[in-house]
Amino acid sequence: MGADQAVTVAGTVAEERPAAIYAVVLDGRRQVLAHLAGTLQRNFVRLVPGDRVEVVLAPDDPGRGRIVRKI
Repeated sequence: MGADQAVTVAGTVAEERPAAIYAVVLDGRRQVLAHLAGTLQRNFVRLVPGDRVEVVLAPDDPGRGRIVRKI
């Protein structure tokens, strides 16, 4: 996998943190910090703990990601 390829995984929102950052537990039981993608922010999508989401992990830091879809 190259450095420019992102990985998309599913997970569950564990908690909401300040500055619109969410702690997401991935299906593999790993926890990452993620922020909302621009399309979700523009459409005023709100997330609460327990929501299922799709996360694109950053290629350079797999502990950070971007929430791209609410499942």
